[in-house]
Amino acid sequence: MNPDSVQINPEWRQALKSAFDNPNFDSLTTFLKNEKGSGKTIYPPGPLIFNAYNTINPLEVKVVIIGQDPYHNDGEAMGLSFSVPKGIKVPPSLKNIYKELDNDVDFTIPNHGDLTEWAKQGVFLLNAVLTVEKNNPGSHKNKGWENFTDFTIQYLSEKQENLVFLLWGNYAKNKKTLIDVSKHLILEAAHPSPLAGNAFQGCKHFSQTNRFLIDHYKQAINWQI
Repeated sequence: MNPDSVQINPEWRQALKSAFDNPNFDSLTTFLKNEKGSGKTIYPPGPLIFNAYNTINPLEVKVVIIGQDPYHNDGEAMGLSFSVPKGIKVPPSLKNIYKELDNDVDFTIPNHGDLTEWAKQGVFLLNAVLTVEKNNPGSHKNKGWENFTDFTIQYLSEKQENLVFLLWGNYAKNKKTLIDVSKHLILEAAHPSPLAGNAFQGCKHFSQTNRFLIDHYKQAINWQI
């Protein structure tokens, strides 16, 4: 990955210039080049690595949902946290998200897992780590992505007002220190993974999010996809 040829929205590139110019990003670039050079398959495909950034401009962000790292099976990762392309089996965590939506707001569970329509409305579906080796979950942790995405979260916290941050699971909750709680709404819950049992159910984050957005003169999210 050459930083100069990264396919990322120019507005994000300018906003995150300090992160791109950081030596950590150079180290990350070298790591990814070496991984690909050794014949390893990296997900998501190059053009989709910054899909979350490319779907909306920084000033259009209204809601931030933080995931950990991309899905690692063939065809799943698409650069949006929790989302998979149409035609791919809906992952268990997303099934639980749909279940909560069905109980919380006016929502009919779809037969696909593509959350692009959320992103287009201002839901920033950000994984803390933006790449992964095929069939090797967590393989790109602590390689530099966290510095980049932490900078992104801090940037949004500092430059925006009245955002909603949805922190699901302990990994996402640890990002709370990056967010100015006096300016933004932070909603915390268990991770939607089946490994957490049914702890995610009943959090009502989606109705709370829309209530907050409306109260702050922003358009609510249409969660139906």
